[in-house]
Amino acid sequence: MTGWPTGYGFRILNKVDSTLSEAVRIIPELSGPEWILAHAQTKARGRRGRSWSMPAGNFAATLVLSLNEPPSRAALRSFVAALALRDSLVAVTGHNDAFALKWPNDVLLEGGKVAGILLESVKTGPKALSLAIGIGVNLVKAPSLEAVEAGAVRPISLKGRLGIEVKAKAFLNVLAQAYAHRETQFVTYGFPPIRVAWLAHAARLGQHIKARTAKETYYGTFADMDVDGQLVLETSKGRVTIPAGDVYF
Repeated sequence: MTGWPTGYGFRILNKVDSTLSEAVRIIPELSGPEWILAHAQTKARGRRGRSWSMPAGNFAATLVLSLNEPPSRAALRSFVAALALRDSLVAVTGHNDAFALKWPNDVLLEGGKVAGILLESVKTGPKALSLAIGIGVNLVKAPSLEAVEAGAVRPISLKGRLGIEVKAKAFLNVLAQAYAHRETQFVTYGFPPIRVAWLAHAARLGQHIKARTAKETYYGTFADMDVDGQLVLETSKGRVTIPAGDVYF
């Protein structure tokens, strides 16, 4: 494909159970980073085991990376991917101010969820692991409200909101280039510039939000994202740092 980043492979499938599941299956045969694009998924999944609805024409892809670093650092690629995803959506639409980033791993279009990211890791050695970065984008059609969790941000599609139609293969070409750029930035300079760029586009920064973990629900002002990618809330009981959870507006 035109402008495809050097060193990255790709494969395009008509149908698969899940690009994330396919990523796990092909890890032993890979010699470098690989993108997997599927035009249809039969068992797509989102965060915390939730199903991911994929109407025809939408985008579903997974990037597989082989890494030799601690899992905590690998997990920061959620923010690398979110920035690359936002970069790509701006590039194909020309609407820079329309897209925001919702902690920890969603992209919003004028307040509605247009894309999501899911990371899964597979240990491949004493110090090595493979990371699968799953990305779903509502290019053509958004799932119904019944298909999403109660209280979640409403789903929205690129075509439905902006009237712009982008084919999945063309979007992959843009995204792969954007991700390669952000990955190089991350590897070269570490997380600080990624964090600064992410915060520059953060949804509801400085505003009141609800954050829910597996055990607790917190209400407070979204004050920051720290150097470890954790959400920082100012609550009535003081500052709270949340390593993982879901945010509600």
